[in-house]
This record gives sequence, structure tokens and C-alpha cells, in this order.
Amino acid sequence: MEKIVVVVVGTDRVGIIARFSGHLFAHNINIEDVQQKVMDGIFVMTLLADISQSSSSPALVRRELEELGREMGLKVMVHSEAVLKAMHRV
Repeated sequence: MEKIVVVVVGTDRVGIIARFSGHLFAHNINIEDVQQKVMDGIFVMTLLADISQSSSSPALVRRELEELGREMGLKVMVHSEAVLKAMHRV
């Protein structure tokens, strides 16, 4: 199973979760966990997604999510769960 962690930060507005979850759905990517919060007008979302059933490459998914973020005026960071776990073992 290959998983990614997606972090989205920016000014809160309607449709952020819908746009990102819809994009992942279009790539057959399953959201396994999601947390979101609005702090003084700043939207913060962290989600864990399983990309193992997607025919899209992780690099393509990353580029498209980052582009979606730019279009919406949001900062998007996409990380491999395996890389994050390895960093914490060092």
C-alpha cells in the first residue's frame, strides 16, 4: 500500500475540501484520514490518502494537487508517508 500525506494551508473559503477530495476521487485515490481546522480565518487540512489503486503516478498527483492549490491561492505540500516515517526513524 502506498500512501501520501497532503497538507493544505491558506485563507478559508467555501469548497476547499470538496475540490481536493473530488480531485483525489477522480484519480481513484482513497482518503483514509482527514483533519481540518479553521484558525482565525486560516484553513488547515491534513489528509492521509492511499494511492495504491490509482493509475496516476505519485509525481503527477503531487503536481496536480500543487497546481490546484495555486489556482485556489493555497499552499499545498504532498509527502510520501514512507519518507516521513523513515525521517522519524533516523
